[in-house]
Amino acid sequence: MDLKELQNIKQRYNIVGNCDALNRALNVALQVAHTDLSVLIIGESGVGKEIIPRVIHDNSPRKREKYFAINCGSIPEGTIDAELFGHEKGSFTGAVGESEGYFGIADKGTLFLDEVGELPLATQARLLRVLENGEYIRVGGQEIRKTNVRVVAATNVNMRKAISEGRFREDLYYRLNAIVIQMPPLRERGEDIVLLFRLFAMQMSEKYRLPRIELTDNAKEVLKKYKWPGNIRQLKNITEQMSVLCQQRRIDVDDLLKFIPRNEESTELAVVQNSGGARSYENEREMLFKILYEMRGSVADMRRELNSLRKQIDDAQATMPIQDYAAMPSYTPINKHEGFQVDEHPRQFDAIAQEITEPENLNLNDIGRVVLEKALERNAGNRAKTAQDLGISTRTLYRRLKEYGIK
Repeated sequence: MDLKELQNIKQRYNIVGNCDALNRALNVALQVAHTDLSVLIIGESGVGKEIIPRVIHDNSPRKREKYFAINCGSIPEGTIDAELFGHEKGSFTGAVGESEGYFGIADKGTLFLDEVGELPLATQARLLRVLENGEYIRVGGQEIRKTNVRVVAATNVNMRKAISEGRFREDLYYRLNAIVIQMPPLRERGEDIVLLFRLFAMQMSEKYRLPRIELTDNAKEVLKKYKWPGNIRQLKNITEQMSVLCQQRRIDVDDLLKFIPRNEESTELAVVQNSGGARSYENEREMLFKILYEMRGSVADMRRELNSLRKQIDDAQATMPIQDYAAMPSYTPINKHEGFQVDEHPRQFDAIAQEITEPENLNLNDIGRVVLEKALERNAGNRAKTAQDLGISTRTLYRRLKEYGIK
């Protein structure tokens, strides 16, 4: 492709830049446009991968047919099959009618599957079948349908790693990347960064009628040396912020550094140090194991204390006469509204344990009376709260108050 044709393409799609990697990507897109080969576009988020499918479609024999761009990562897993391949009426809740799906509607056209690495495995199997022989089945249907769709896919995922981790089918990967187009990150485009800055500054100036901002030579060098983890999208956001917020329209290094985030080098987990400072947990799995181990120890301590209290009550009840045992509240209720609810009312354990450890000359009636009196005292004589505190019904409370002669 000669230079004039390349410049015409850039003007048509508002593409700014002259770096070799960008020109190579556009050249490959134009060469493959006249075929029906599947194309996989690889690049970081924000580098402008969505321009390439449009260039391919508009310069292909399918240019008069439909073109759809689909973000696979934004469609819920439960509905993505129906969105792509259609569904029959009543095939799932909310399917009040039939749907063709994108592969049906875009027959003879082009589908751009952005973030294809986010597709569920079941959907990947369906996509593989369409790419191999153009056949698919609607969700809830049985009829095999045919479609003639050109698929262009894009991803910012490391596909080799996704395959090794079992998140992406290897056979689908090789089917998609018949032609691979690599979009360069912004940090590798050199002078293109300054050209893009000028474009965004001019757009802001025209849109909001503001004086256009410009960069000093030193600020340009800083702009070109920055890592740009968000690529073109990040550069546009920063340019728009400076256009609105900067009082001076000529931006120097100090002004520029106020808008460029610092310490963008690392994306790793933060290091967490313990109080002694001798050890850090750089692996989140180790941190989780430590937290779970400490929680397990706390639960074990609580279980031991609970068992100790239960044993004290069991030992006390084992020495009681049968006729008196029935009159004492039990920590294991037969009826939800009769007796003590140990798990739901932990305070009653404190009351019972306290009374059991008092002088042995108290008989069982005295213990029951003291428990009720102290519960009434805690709740300022409120009988409803007292019953709730003891884990018994108000009806049972009134009966026991009458038995013990408490007014």
